[in-house]
Amino acid sequence: MARIQTHNNSSRKELILSKAAALFREKGFKAASMRHLAESVGVEAASLYNHIKSKTELLHELCFGVANRFMQKMDEVEAAKIPDIEKIEDLIRFHIYQMIHHYEEVYVCDREWKYLADPYLSNFQNQRRMYRKRFAAIIESGIRNNSIKPIDAPTAVLILLHAIGGIESWHRSTQKIDADALTQNMVTILGGGLKPAS
Repeated sequence: MARIQTHNNSSRKELILSKAAALFREKGFKAASMRHLAESVGVEAASLYNHIKSKTELLHELCFGVANRFMQKMDEVEAAKIPDIEKIEDLIRFHIYQMIHHYEEVYVCDREWKYLADPYLSNFQNQRRMYRKRFAAIIESGIRNNSIKPIDAPTAVLILLHAIGGIESWHRSTQKIDADALTQNMVTILGGGLKPAS
């Protein structure tokens, strides 16, 4: 029976999670099967159960792994002694980095979370809502100190996140600008759009 091959000292579980993220993005969580995953990893399906309990466990780990990274970043940004507009730009850069370098995990977290089962589903939804509220609170703080335009903060957060989510099409494009240029362009457009006219 084939052993699960890993690279760059990654663990077998990390390899399985990476392959699961790619598979869930390609086929969708519901359509993907453990047989598909086993084929992707290069082992018999029964071997996967030495490392994971179920397909649902993989979705849980992917979704909360991404969500926890974003919450940790939010903690760091909120604690930083920098202007609010710089906090927003830091978050924008972080979101873009995650979309570029952890695309499949972020895609699955954003699109397939609805297949989580309670209590994980409710927990995840609460985490998403709290993240957006904290993001909006930074914008509202900037509005109060006149470093950000007087706008509706929750709407601004939705627009920012949807714009960054559009990087999905960048991944499919054959005429890409490089990742650094993409990041700088998006920070200039999105962050600049929040600043009051000078």
